[in-house]
Amino acid sequence: MGNDRTHPFRIDGLQYNNWSEKIFRQWREGGLDAVHVTIAYHENFREMVQVIERWNRWFETFPELIVLARGADDVRRAREEGRTAVVFGCQNPSPIEDDIGLVEVLHTLGVRFMQLTYNNQSLLASGCYEANDGGVTRMGREVIREMNRVGLVIDMSHSGERSTLEAIELSRRPIVVSHANPHAWAPALRNKSDTVIKALAASGGMLGFSLYPHHLKDKSACRLEAFCEMVARTAELAGVESLGIGSDLCQDQPDSVVQWMRMGRYTKRMDYGEGSAAQPGFPPQPDWFRDSRDMARIEAGLRAVGFSERDTAMVLGENWLRFFEAGFGPMQAETREAA
Repeated sequence: MGNDRTHPFRIDGLQYNNWSEKIFRQWREGGLDAVHVTIAYHENFREMVQVIERWNRWFETFPELIVLARGADDVRRAREEGRTAVVFGCQNPSPIEDDIGLVEVLHTLGVRFMQLTYNNQSLLASGCYEANDGGVTRMGREVIREMNRVGLVIDMSHSGERSTLEAIELSRRPIVVSHANPHAWAPALRNKSDTVIKALAASGGMLGFSLYPHHLKDKSACRLEAFCEMVARTAELAGVESLGIGSDLCQDQPDSVVQWMRMGRYTKRMDYGEGSAAQPGFPPQPDWFRDSRDMARIEAGLRAVGFSERDTAMVLGENWLRFFEAGFGPMQAETREAA
């Protein structure tokens, strides 16, 4: 499967694993053509650069398995070569600190996604855990313009409702929610309302369905059929063209990492986030999606609930590839003038 170029594109729109040769080989066994990997949660600019340095060493050490992708053509080339393309993304704007000029620097370094906030209020927008969602801030409006200009994709996965809707409206290019599910299906704070999902799709944006148990109906006990039926209902709501997979897989990570995700440096007290005192660590994955090799199970599950071969291929990766094609480069002059 690793070098099989006959199956449709398979792209995972978000992972944050404890990276290793084992995981890179599982990507190949699962036929993954590209993975959007998180390189920052609460890191500042210099700390994010250190993460990129580690990735550069992995690219050097495992050139037969992985390669950096800056655009859709790199993904196609990786597939032809039997490798998995790695797309960098930040789950927080912390790496740009308070300097809008760093937006272009991030893009130059290969970063292609950046969330405007991670759960909390940021300089740019309100997170989904804030009691009051003030929407996109003054700096946020300027950063959205700059992200549009250079081709750094706006991601609102961890943002509040108002902030997400405002970002969709303000952006002159389609945005993403790279890893979340419909709130109506599983009422987690992180999941998105039908209003958001419809607005996202109407603007040409993308929703990546999350396999993280706290985002699933019945959590770790969620059934594959239930997940795929949810995808089918969302396709009826928003159209299959706007849907992909963003598994939010956190494979092999110690529980200290989920504490970093939830707490960063903002608090001394324990923040359980989507967990609880009874389950403070990473929840176990559902048995039908343990790692990237199980993408084939999702493919079979979608076909079982009535997706055509073509629509299944779109959800499994071809929609993401089309989005990469349009979203990663500089804004075209005519679009810039209209904006």
